[in-house]
Amino acid sequence: MRATRLRGGALLFGAVFCSCSEPAEFPPGFLFGVATAGFQNDPGCPTLPESECVDKGSDWYEFVGSKVVQTSGRGHLSGDPLSAGPGSYELYAQDFDRVKGELAGNAVRLSIEWSRIFPTSTEGLEGAALRQRADPRALAHYHAVFAALRERALTPLVTLNHYTLPSWIHDAEGCHKDLMACTRRGWLDRDKIVREISKYAGFVAREFGAEVDRWATLNEPFAVVLPGYIAPNPERTNPPAALFAMAEARAAMSAMIEAHARMYDAVKAADQADADGDGRAAEVGLVYNLTPAAPRRPDSARDVQGAKNLFYLYNEAFLNGVVRGDLDPNLDGRTVHDAGLAGRMDYLGINYYTRVIVDGTDQPFFPELSPLSTFNPLTSTLFTEYPQGLADMVRYVNGLGLPAYITENGSSDHETPEAAPRYLAGHVASLARALAAGADVRGYFYWTLVDNYEWNHGLELRFGLFALGGDAQKTRTPRPAAAVFRELASSITSSGRIPRGLEQRYPPLPAP
Repeated sequence: MRATRLRGGALLFGAVFCSCSEPAEFPPGFLFGVATAGFQNDPGCPTLPESECVDKGSDWYEFVGSKVVQTSGRGHLSGDPLSAGPGSYELYAQDFDRVKGELAGNAVRLSIEWSRIFPTSTEGLEGAALRQRADPRALAHYHAVFAALRERALTPLVTLNHYTLPSWIHDAEGCHKDLMACTRRGWLDRDKIVREISKYAGFVAREFGAEVDRWATLNEPFAVVLPGYIAPNPERTNPPAALFAMAEARAAMSAMIEAHARMYDAVKAADQADADGDGRAAEVGLVYNLTPAAPRRPDSARDVQGAKNLFYLYNEAFLNGVVRGDLDPNLDGRTVHDAGLAGRMDYLGINYYTRVIVDGTDQPFFPELSPLSTFNPLTSTLFTEYPQGLADMVRYVNGLGLPAYITENGSSDHETPEAAPRYLAGHVASLARALAAGADVRGYFYWTLVDNYEWNHGLELRFGLFALGGDAQKTRTPRPAAAVFRELASSITSSGRIPRGLEQRYPPLPAP
């Protein structure tokens, strides 16, 4: 998940869904739950030893603990220790009780950590040798997690790669110091990482296929590329946090597009078990942080073009590759088709938080990145709350020929008691209107259950429906948004409708 202080959204182009007065009918079997991620939720166990609770084999563990990164000026790290996390590696069953009991949810999105399954290199290993390399404690842990979900009738949606890479494939500190000299280069070692991550995906799908039917390959790939290789900043950094490494950014993006396709193929081949009895063994998609853009002045041709270009670079360039196999290797709008990458998407997961209101420019702001970068990120408004944007992004995804899941949507704004409830109510109401207009959306996952370790922000940003206590017991205290979530979940899962009068109780902010 991409951390920001205020989130919302909107779309620039085309018609929007109708503003229907009657509550929408949510489809049967609609998933309504919470989203989490392993690195963010696992650490901080109250009684388990750190050696078991904390995944020390990931690049992010190395990154947040590195003095080099902390003092370089490009890491933008909070300095919070991982021990401040919610300890869900130990407390997962209690957290699932909260989802089912206190929130009335029916689903959980979570991640499997590659570096937990394979803490050492898998190069050259296949079959029995690969399984022997897998950590038996990690396998047992995830089997226990899925069993706990099943006992509570909670449906899992599992992300195979939620940002983190094993340190044996990515040297976060070394590449941060010198991107040219480091040898374990992560997404820049294209052949190696595509081969090994697809191998990992197939292994996991085979191991857990009888317990999981919904898989996501990668989480927010462009949120790895942009703050990892172009513009690390206080709002978001990602290892290796290189600055204006444009050629490497393009290379990483290209590798991630290919990785998705090969992971998709591997999961489809390995998972032949129908875990939930719906007749489908494996549904495989990608999770993308869709960020709409709007021109600051709709009557300004410069702003309109700048907004179109931003939307293309941030969203369409990557999605065109994974959906249709249309690659834009130079990010200049010129594409080449690769049929071997097309048609490998059963759904698209939408992570939706914010829109950008764009000030256009006459010349490219980042000429080294793309001639299409005719927008000024320094003066554009980056974070606005605009629930209609969720419906607009659903329309965009359905226009690609894909069903959607809302895989993340949430607010860290707790300055007033009504802020996060208003955000939640407004966005679900927007989704309801999209469904009434015929949208194909199959689930909604709120980010997140409990305050967690928000990447470079540590515990500075708190998105939880439950506030995390600072005590040794890692207590969870429900916030006002938790009651709204329960009301929504109970109504949607029982009647297929949102509660009447919801938006009147939580009126949206004026549109920016």
